[in-house]
Amino acid sequence: MSDTPDSAVRTYIEHHRAAFLDDLVEWLRIPSVSAQPDHATDVRRSADWLAAKLKETGFPTAEFWPTPGAPAVFAEWPSGDPQAPTVLVYGHHDVQPAAREDGWHSEPFEPVVRENRLYARGAADDKGQVFFHTLGVRAHLAATGRTAPAVNLKLLIEGEEESGSPHFRALVEERADRLVADAVIVSDTGMWSEDTPTVCTGMRGLAECEIRLHGPDQDIHSGSFGGAVPNPATAVARLVAALHDEHGRVAIPGFYDGVIELTDRERTLFAELPFDEAQWLRTAKSHAAHGEAGHTTLERVWARPTAEVNGIGGGYQGPGSKTIIPSSAMVKLSFRLVAGQDPDHVEKAVRAWAAAQVPAGIRAEITFGSATRPCLTPLDHPALQSVVRAMGRAFEKPVRFTREGGSGPAADLQEVLGAPVLFLGISVPSDGWHAPDEKVELDLLLKGVETSAHLWGDLAEYWRHAP
Repeated sequence: MSDTPDSAVRTYIEHHRAAFLDDLVEWLRIPSVSAQPDHATDVRRSADWLAAKLKETGFPTAEFWPTPGAPAVFAEWPSGDPQAPTVLVYGHHDVQPAAREDGWHSEPFEPVVRENRLYARGAADDKGQVFFHTLGVRAHLAATGRTAPAVNLKLLIEGEEESGSPHFRALVEERADRLVADAVIVSDTGMWSEDTPTVCTGMRGLAECEIRLHGPDQDIHSGSFGGAVPNPATAVARLVAALHDEHGRVAIPGFYDGVIELTDRERTLFAELPFDEAQWLRTAKSHAAHGEAGHTTLERVWARPTAEVNGIGGGYQGPGSKTIIPSSAMVKLSFRLVAGQDPDHVEKAVRAWAAAQVPAGIRAEITFGSATRPCLTPLDHPALQSVVRAMGRAFEKPVRFTREGGSGPAADLQEVLGAPVLFLGISVPSDGWHAPDEKVELDLLLKGVETSAHLWGDLAEYWRHAP
């Protein structure tokens, strides 16, 4: 009796597991730390290594794409089927800084396997999750007898994600004609836990600003002038106090304009997750949950917009006292945005709100950085359903849904390319992204391979273009 498609995929993966892991270990040895100029050559070497390996995998096109900073890698493998969808996989090949003295139990760029876990910087974030697609596409071909993927498959692997992606948006805009896709798969994320496979359906956006308030032209004597001129530090304190109302809602007029509210189904799906709030608080090094009234902790983190004070200062900070009215004070704010919110609109709302809070005699300077837009894929989107089915086949368990409270460059791909963003990741919270002893669970890594192998055929079957 011949193998089923699922067993054929598993057999192929098992036969090629050792070579796959050997290649991944070789890549992990390259210290592609984009944030450190001393490693610029290593980041370029990482991109060269990946481009060569993608060619070896079978991609007829694999290119080194330079930027004013670190390079990206682009690869493309057409299906040859005019009705097949085009899918772009996003990830990154740069990694966070790491040194043995940070608390690692082994050298961060000398990968080791302990108890079926691969320890190395980049093992989970993000080289391991990028690389599982190489064995996945080969398993897909072997199981189906195809000579090209069932979809038009593209990869864009960034080299500056760990440095804030300063040139990514410009790269996507410049190369948009090469990156055209029906859907984007982001493999730079994770699952709820080893026992609960999940698919992320969205990420929050981000807007940041610094508000600097200026009063007297210099620090002045609080006895001679206090109570008779406005104090910038007091004005900053009042500004911060006015940021939220008594229910934890952001009190900036217009801030919630356009917010796409959670559906009853989404709230039910979030509630089905095995969430332990006490454990979550321990992870957060915090002692009580807090936030917008009427929403659970997961809803607040994943699906509600927020305003946070990241830093505040002004006046004398040294030992003892210095009885002054300071000449200036400042506060740094960040705003996590959800689907439906426009960063430009939020910036205008914040500027108008701050101007209304500042008393006469105080001058405000407000500086915004570049914003990241939120992204959200509807639960019934056909490409999302393909990801769910493929993961379900690999894990042989029901697949649940999450969102991501953080922000990333995926939204740039959605906005520029006009394609939905989907998330396929197998990392778990214990993998320690950005921390000492980063690792990836090898069994889960191979489940990622298996999911990737199933995904391309499922997308081609259920999301074909009309002839």
